[in-house]
Amino acid sequence: MSDDHDGVPELLAAWAFGALQPADEKTVPLHLAGCGSCAAEAERLRETVRLLDGPPGTAKPAPAALSNGSAGSDGVLAFALRARSAAPRVAEHAAPYAAAVTALGALLREVDGHGPWGTPVVHDWDVRDTVGHLIAADEELARLLGVRTHAPPSRITEDMRWEEAWETRTADVIAYERTRAPEETVAAWSAQTSALLATPEARDAELAAYATRLMGVRLPVADHFLGRAFETWIHTDDIGRALGLAVPPPPEVHLGQMVRLAVRMLGLALGPAAPPVLFSVTGVEGDARWVLGSEDEPVRGELALRAVDFCLLVGGRHTTASVPRGMVGDEDAVRNVLERAASLAWL
Repeated sequence: MSDDHDGVPELLAAWAFGALQPADEKTVPLHLAGCGSCAAEAERLRETVRLLDGPPGTAKPAPAALSNGSAGSDGVLAFALRARSAAPRVAEHAAPYAAAVTALGALLREVDGHGPWGTPVVHDWDVRDTVGHLIAADEELARLLGVRTHAPPSRITEDMRWEEAWETRTADVIAYERTRAPEETVAAWSAQTSALLATPEARDAELAAYATRLMGVRLPVADHFLGRAFETWIHTDDIGRALGLAVPPPPEVHLGQMVRLAVRMLGLALGPAAPPVLFSVTGVEGDARWVLGSEDEPVRGELALRAVDFCLLVGGRHTTASVPRGMVGDEDAVRNVLERAASLAWL
């Protein structure tokens, strides 16, 4: 053996997630059989990721980490988040959705071991209902991109407002999925998400640049993929909380993409006449500072939020009273920004 153990230590996290490259699938186990120190580290990593991807060695993409925050898991979590962002072979705009789907798939494999499918999650939905809702919520983008849907026929009419259509379709799909086994619901969701991620628009930014109206807002298809990532992550977190399993936030690069989309929507909601506020978001890659509101007045106040907290506020999981923030200046101006951000919530 060479002094660096033939490079095996650098592959142990991938081994624990079942994400080894084919060339390494024989090398690593053989090395572990004869190296006590690497074998001990491999066992520690495997235990850390037990909740992430089931038994190690399975041929699945490396999923998002689910962690109880134990100190020894930091390196593994970092690997998980890097793998989650790099594994999907899709364009940049669809990578957050692919990662969110991977994370939810990993979490759903743990349901039977941590709580029944009937565990209450959010609204009046249990775990299976929440997955059913995501089937319904993904359908509009799926149908637009030519993906065949698998749920019952739609009762949505052209004259329905998008909120009514969203509620109607969610109710219909949930009712249908309640007649089936949870595994069938998960399989239907997985098939639809896989088909969405296999569309040309998920793999080519130019094809995803055209605008269309979904869920009441006209945006490029690329941004609608980000919207699907946002909702999938929020409901993954809902399910994790219900089951007592901590779900980490998206990788910073993905979180930044979602934050910037949410800020654009917030700017539109505020309009050009709102008292201007300097808004900054921490916990994302790159510059994350904007002046929201009027361009004709001096800034009246400053608001700072962590990226995760901002997303949870926009997603309806924080209130204007509960969201941690830093603020200075005109309290009314800052409060106006918080209230408009909360008003975007529809999840």
